[in-house]
Amino acid sequence: MGKFNPNNNSQLYQEVTGGLGGAVFSAPAFASRSIYYGAVGDAIKAFSFNSSGLLNPTPASATSTHFRFPGATPSISGSTAKTLILWATENTSPAVLHAYNANNLSVELYNSNQAAGGRDNFGNGNKFITPTIANGKVYVGTTNGVGVFGLLP
Repeated sequence: MGKFNPNNNSQLYQEVTGGLGGAVFSAPAFASRSIYYGAVGDAIKAFSFNSSGLLNPTPASATSTHFRFPGATPSISGSTAKTLILWATENTSPAVLHAYNANNLSVELYNSNQAAGGRDNFGNGNKFITPTIANGKVYVGTTNGVGVFGLLP
């Protein structure tokens, strides 16, 4: 798309190297002038854009969790910049759904391993799980079903 030339990249608007700790097999999420990447074996990292549209190569924040292969495909929910939540799943057995404050990824709001007795476990992990948010619920595909998360009555 950028007509990559291995001998001369002068046509590139910006090249950022070294910001991620592994390969990326997922799409990033974008919200409120930040882009969120979940590379293999790395934390999910938030990178901000400046007023010129350039990406700051130093992450603004990162999760404490490192996501094994294939990394994480983050999703964002919230209606204002102050209420944004980043959702991501860990490809483990059982899989883990994480929710982070999108403005500061070091603040984990929830994970599905927190409830007593495994109440929120939803099955084994699967590659390329993308949390989907609709109507106040979070939907997560598994190897043989769908986990649905929402507020308890």
